[in-house]
Amino acid sequence: MFEFDIKAKNGLARAGIFHTPHGVLNTPVFAPVGTQATVKTVTPDQLSELGASLVLSNTYHLYLRPGDKLIAKMGGLHAFMQWHHPILTDSGGYQVFSLANTRKIDADGVIFKSHIDGSTHRFTPEKSIQIQENLGADIIMAFDECADPNNSEYIQLAMQRTHDWAERSLKAHTREDQALFGIVQGGVDLEMRVGSADFISSLPFLGIAIGGLSVGETKKDMHRVLEIINSHLPENKPRYLMGVGTPEDLINGISRGIDIFDCVLPTRLARHHSAFSKQGRLNMMNATFASDPLPIDDGCHCYTCQTFTRAYIRHLVVAKEMLAGTLLSIHNLHALVELVKEIREMILAGIFEENVPMLLDRWGNNANREKQ
Repeated sequence: MFEFDIKAKNGLARAGIFHTPHGVLNTPVFAPVGTQATVKTVTPDQLSELGASLVLSNTYHLYLRPGDKLIAKMGGLHAFMQWHHPILTDSGGYQVFSLANTRKIDADGVIFKSHIDGSTHRFTPEKSIQIQENLGADIIMAFDECADPNNSEYIQLAMQRTHDWAERSLKAHTREDQALFGIVQGGVDLEMRVGSADFISSLPFLGIAIGGLSVGETKKDMHRVLEIINSHLPENKPRYLMGVGTPEDLINGISRGIDIFDCVLPTRLARHHSAFSKQGRLNMMNATFASDPLPIDDGCHCYTCQTFTRAYIRHLVVAKEMLAGTLLSIHNLHALVELVKEIREMILAGIFEENVPMLLDRWGNNANREKQ
């Protein structure tokens, strides 16, 4: 049911096919994030039209609201959100990191304090898997602890806890129509990362996720981690780099053997008036676009760029119209979805590795600065 077939390799990059109950994923693949069972400002039909094939939803947030049991009664996430392609859910492990100020952790699990009403909720590996089985995604994650990569003293404890929870997650997993991935942790300590990769790879997971990156470490450290663990990961299982999603990150991740990505960045930037482009990140609030007749990115085939001008997009932004967020989200998501599709074709043709410098030159200015 969850076969992963590698069709071509070019350097460390892989082009594959991952079979799931709700369709085939052509990898590498980028997954838009629908935290609350919706990708912000974009409908499921629009997601399909822009080329998305995988969506991520958040276990912790959906457990709190509307509740995993309610979603199960409604037929599971696919029926609930009317997305009939593959879905991936995280385990709540990232919230162990992001909500560190309001949670308590021990060897058994984590007590979270709800941001909605202040109530407390205990997550364990068994609880996380139960919630994810109720949600019914195609790909689910073992419960883990994402730790601050700069806290070297704590990383060892968090990694060991992640390993213990990985084994418990496997034992709790009952649904054969869900692929359970284990998560590699270890911060930016290369020895710990190798040890974690070896341990997680030794367990019968159907895929391997790399967590605890893009949480404050340098890009150089991220790349070093991906490079050193590559040979310690099983060749025949998909590899998922969690929470990473600038164009530059996708190029660098794929060139280091990653198959699956997700990130909130495209839609978050859209809600803050920013657009990916081959000229660098654009701030559509800038007055220079007030009478600009060009599309956001010349040559882009998304609905936004094929239909509207920069002048119109800026007008919507200045007028605070909701359509601005929708059109910019469509564009930003399409840019990443099409980028990984282009890279896949290059891998299949055996020319990706030689074109990495060109791709980085084209997209590298979208990481953290905007052009007018």
